[in-house]
Amino acid sequence: MFSCLFLLISFLNILRCFHVSACDYTCQDKPVITPSRLVVKFGDPASATCVACKEACLPPDENIINMEVSLGTYNINGNTVSWTVNQMTEWELTPKCFYTTENDQCCTDLPITVYKPPESVSFSIKPSGPLIEGSEVTLHCDVLNVAPAKNLIVTFYRGQRSLGEEKSSNTAKKPVNEEFSLSYNISKEDNQVQFWCEAKLELGAEGPQPPLVVKSDNLTATVYYGPELKVPADPAPVSIVRGEPLHLTCVAEGNPKPRYNWTLPSNKAHSSVTDLKIDSVDFQDGGQYVCTVSSNGKSVSVRFDVTVQENIIPYIIGAVVIAAVLILIGAGVIYTFYYKQNKMGKYQLKDVFRLGAMHPTTVPLC
Repeated sequence: MFSCLFLLISFLNILRCFHVSACDYTCQDKPVITPSRLVVKFGDPASATCVACKEACLPPDENIINMEVSLGTYNINGNTVSWTVNQMTEWELTPKCFYTTENDQCCTDLPITVYKPPESVSFSIKPSGPLIEGSEVTLHCDVLNVAPAKNLIVTFYRGQRSLGEEKSSNTAKKPVNEEFSLSYNISKEDNQVQFWCEAKLELGAEGPQPPLVVKSDNLTATVYYGPELKVPADPAPVSIVRGEPLHLTCVAEGNPKPRYNWTLPSNKAHSSVTDLKIDSVDFQDGGQYVCTVSSNGKSVSVRFDVTVQENIIPYIIGAVVIAAVLILIGAGVIYTFYYKQNKMGKYQLKDVFRLGAMHPTTVPLC
């Protein structure tokens, strides 16, 4: 009977030593664990040391220190416990270090974060296919097989510019798949720009430095926009001389590449890339020319009003020549009838005889 009672008391003492019950986390001199927090990659080794108290709080024969942990091994040496695990294979564990007195148990927990980097990160834009200028799309970032999700931060990028961050609210400690999204308004400037995302595990100072980052592949956006005219829609009227060349330019920007169609004054359609050329215009070429540009299911037009005028230069030259001839003829007439009469004089026969009567001639006598 006595031996049975002794065995029962011994068994109760063993339970008291190796099982934490009614832990006191507010005791004045609680165990100190180094490090105070562990961040361990799943599958990696880990270790920690626990000292019962900063100084010998109780005589060795009254001080019982131990650890409660579901993985690894520990070794007790006086007031110190050393815990090691060769391979972290559990996602949720919190080792307890404690020492026991006659009155209570003084405990300290060792927080452990077990992490796993993302297996993959992928980026997509929905709806898929060519994007339409001015539409709202959703940027998606899928992160596969990552833990813990609550420490995950996903950043969306346009080129090298950050568009915003998203965090997970998932509290699961085991690996999960997470999907993040961000709304974005598409503009024509996004055409041929690369979009992507990155997933970062922020595990604090005890975690890897710099934090673990996994990037997605780049996605080059194709944006449909336009057409947008690069010339005035209503240019100034064009006045051109008959026989001269006519050159009208119609330029627009858009994606897909704009298509051009010209309508002439004769109401005939004429296809062209951007320019319309007529080597030598005639009167029938005058009128309104309409350039219609189509792209992305939209159309814009440019209207040219062309007036063809007669070439009056030959007439001007002819008039100048005729005027010059008339001037020369007039000058000759004036010279003939004025200069000769007044400068060289004009004599008639009767004036000669009148001159002889006024001045008799003496004829010598023989």
